[in-house]
Formats: sequence, structure tokens, C-alpha cells
Amino acid sequence: MSKSAWEIVKLARHPKRMTSRGVIDALISDFVELKGDRLYRDDQAIIGGIGKFNATPVTIIAQEKGITTEEKIYHNFGMPHPEGYHKALRLMRQAEKFNRPILSIIDTPGAYPGIGAEERGQARAIAYNLQQMMDLTVPIIIVVLGEGGSGGALGVGVGDYVCMFENAIYSILSPEGFASIIYRDSTKAEQAANMMKITAQDLLEFGIIEEIIVEGEGLHLEPNVGLNNLKKALTRQFNRLLKMNKTTLLKQRYQKFRDIGVYEERGDEEDEQTED
Repeated sequence: MSKSAWEIVKLARHPKRMTSRGVIDALISDFVELKGDRLYRDDQAIIGGIGKFNATPVTIIAQEKGITTEEKIYHNFGMPHPEGYHKALRLMRQAEKFNRPILSIIDTPGAYPGIGAEERGQARAIAYNLQQMMDLTVPIIIVVLGEGGSGGALGVGVGDYVCMFENAIYSILSPEGFASIIYRDSTKAEQAANMMKITAQDLLEFGIIEEIIVEGEGLHLEPNVGLNNLKKALTRQFNRLLKMNKTTLLKQRYQKFRDIGVYEERGDEEDEQTED
């Protein structure tokens, strides 16, 4: 039985759902965390470092929410500040220097909207990451683990292959925010979610993602099912992308994102013929 969009929203936000740290611990060996943006401070809403996936050195960038109350506070509930995006880009440039592929894990309700973050250039940090990630010459795989919220997700979301867990969401803003704008009532979030097209199935049909990672009963109940399926997908795609010519890699990445939102509009003449 298929789930409604709102049911999937609740699963994506489930308090016991696996976080990025769990994915790293399960799939990445010899992980070494690298901290700081070399400009302001270390932002624990984004963790990053180097490790090995199937014996292949990789750079990992991951948005981390935490599970316990203490962890959630420490990781700012997965809402990055500008320095988190600066850190992510620093590590991605390092990956390019040493020719390491990049694994980016998205799980955020959105970038932190506080005054300090805005004063330090939150919007610019996200926009600059979008620009720079488009030109990185190493393979980039994106995994949407739970919530993929707005520009907060996009700041580490440009890649050659985007996959998404079946009970994850990826959207321009939260259903509550959408409902507040459209209906002037945030309590209509369920109604908003069902019209926003934010589920993995919706995004696969639109061509925004390439693959849905099956979870079984859910990452909070059967984490090994989703992890095994993710490992298979990552193995397949890293093997493919690492063999690709860099020029081809960049062209395909650019075209992938240029094609998002493209649609065909029928003219009046075609509409009249259809009506006849």
C-alpha cells in the first residue's frame, strides 16, 4: 500500500531515523573527520572528512542532525551556518586536488536562518557552493537521506548522480512553510505536502533524481536493508563515474541541472485540434 506524501514526511523526520553518522559508520572505513572552514569556526551541522568506500579513498560531506537531544543541539538540528558550507567546499577542493570522488549526504530541514548566519553571508555561501560544485572535476554522488530542505540542501547537492531513500523528501521549503504562504495557515501542512511533489517517486518522474533506495520497513526499523541497497548503488555508480572522462563528466553534470524544470507547452493550435 502506497504512502501519502505526509506519511513520508513523518518518516523522513522520524526521531529514530538513521542519521548521516550512522551511514558513515556502516559504509566508510578508516574515516577521519576534518574540521573548520579556515575562516570563522567549525560548524557541526555538516561533518566531513576522508575515508574508504570499498577500499577506494573518498571525501565525505554529510549534514548531521543528531539523535539524542544533546546531539541535536550540538549539530544545530542539521541546519548549517555559512561556515558549514565553507568547510564543505574546502574539503571538496581538497578532494579535487587529490583526485578523490565525493559522497555528499543530505539531511537538513534547511540552512540556519538566524541573524548571525545572514550577516556572515548565508545566501552567498550556498550560491557560491552551487557554482563551484558544478566545476569540480571529480565524481560527486548525492544521497538524500531524510529531509532535503531548500537551499540548505542544495548547498551540498550538486552532483553527477542523485539518489534518494524512498522515505525521504526533497523540496523548495517545508510543508509548513509552503502552507503558511499558500494558505496563510501552517496547520495545513499535510494538505500542502500532498500537492508539493516532494517524494522520491515524484522526483524520479521529474528526472531530478536517478534512483530510489529501497528501505524495507524504514531506516528506523530495518536500517540494514536501506544500507545494503545504498552500498550496492554507490558501488555501481562510483565504478561507472570513476571510468568517465573528466570533460564528459562535467558536460553531463551541467546538462543534468540545466534540464531540471524543462517542460513542453502545447500551442493554441494543438489545443484546438485536441478539443476537436
